[in-house]
Amino acid sequence: MMKKYLAPLAIVSFLLMSSASTFAQCKEWKWPEEPEQKAKAEEKVSLYDDYRKNNEFVKAKPHINWLLTNTPNLNTSIYINGAEIYQKLASAEKDAAKKNVLVDSLLLIHDLRIKNCGEEASVTNRKALAAVAFWANETGKEKYVLDLMDQAFKLNGNNVLDGTILPYMQVIKINKLKLKNLSDDDVLTRYDLVQSTLDAKIKVASSQGKQDLVTRYKGWKEDVDKILIGIITINCDFVRTNLGPKFKKNPTDIGMAKKIFAFMLQDKCTDDPLWMEAAEAILKEEKDYGISKNLGIRYLSMENFSKANEMFAIALETAPGNSEKADVLIYKGSIEARKGSKTAARDLYRQALAADGNKKEAYEKIGDLYYGSFSDCAKKDNMAEDRLVYLAAYDMYQRAGEGKKMAMAKDQFPSKEDIFLVNWSAGDTQRVGCWINETVTVRTRD
Repeated sequence: MMKKYLAPLAIVSFLLMSSASTFAQCKEWKWPEEPEQKAKAEEKVSLYDDYRKNNEFVKAKPHINWLLTNTPNLNTSIYINGAEIYQKLASAEKDAAKKNVLVDSLLLIHDLRIKNCGEEASVTNRKALAAVAFWANETGKEKYVLDLMDQAFKLNGNNVLDGTILPYMQVIKINKLKLKNLSDDDVLTRYDLVQSTLDAKIKVASSQGKQDLVTRYKGWKEDVDKILIGIITINCDFVRTNLGPKFKKNPTDIGMAKKIFAFMLQDKCTDDPLWMEAAEAILKEEKDYGISKNLGIRYLSMENFSKANEMFAIALETAPGNSEKADVLIYKGSIEARKGSKTAARDLYRQALAADGNKKEAYEKIGDLYYGSFSDCAKKDNMAEDRLVYLAAYDMYQRAGEGKKMAMAKDQFPSKEDIFLVNWSAGDTQRVGCWINETVTVRTRD
């Protein structure tokens, strides 16, 4: 049953093959001083490397073993290549008992590398990934793997290898659900560590202009949240009970604020004052598009237009692209529409369309403004002229692709009698006055 937890762990396998930076202690080749021993070592290096390059890992094994036993300080490469050989052998072995012996040897190679060449942090990270790849769900090994992953994070901090992130959460899930050896607090502590590590990686990637990495890390943050929800029940009650008091005690804890924001957003309780407090706390420290946009929407629903505009201003400033800018401009237009400032609202909807012409919703919003302007604009001299607002609304709904609203507007078109009385004909063009100031083609409802 627990095999289902292992699917994402496959991403670590490639890391077992990659090279690490060499430690000064083993950077230079240190051949044995005795000529015969030196010649034998050179022969073993040549033999194992030839077999390795030809994917003959069984034949490479005795030669790399000799080097690891007799020349442990020879060069870092014997550990890097030795790990590759044993990883390949373990992956190919079908017998479970024999596979475990090979995995034991693979992990021992990492231990020997640390002992003889240093690099404890990075090598422990690679050892943890090797253990995850083979033993994450192996009965009796689950806790051992978790301990190794814990150690990798402890030693490497924010520099932990990227491929460690999601597997760590999966290992936590296995230990929590299979062994039941972790409390909710244990899980949350590790979750905090993972998210803070990703935040740090995002910051570095952003400073280096590596937007592809930023996007990847942000996606992983969402994946981590999803995994957590599969481990413990995270809902608004949980947040209020377990996270709320901690945040109240330390409202400058941005990590806690971010968790509260994300979890309460997911459980759709953004009407809770705790969610809004958390969001505001985050924005005080760092401007964020998603947070400011969502907070602006919440203030808009409360008709706190001043605060909504404040939040949307931040969202506009931090929007990652034109599509997102257009979304915010539409919300700002909605504020002006609800305030009764129709001209200002239309201007904002038009700005949204200028930013992203695919935002057809903006046409619909303009159509709504026109449709609702009959009372404001009617001169009550003749019905034909007064009903031109509905023609203007229809045109906007048509551009938005809103069939139902098009039909609704058409029902309000002037009648044939209406246009006859003012000596108009269908197909004529007329100017809609008032604030709308648009030209429309005369049509009738009948």
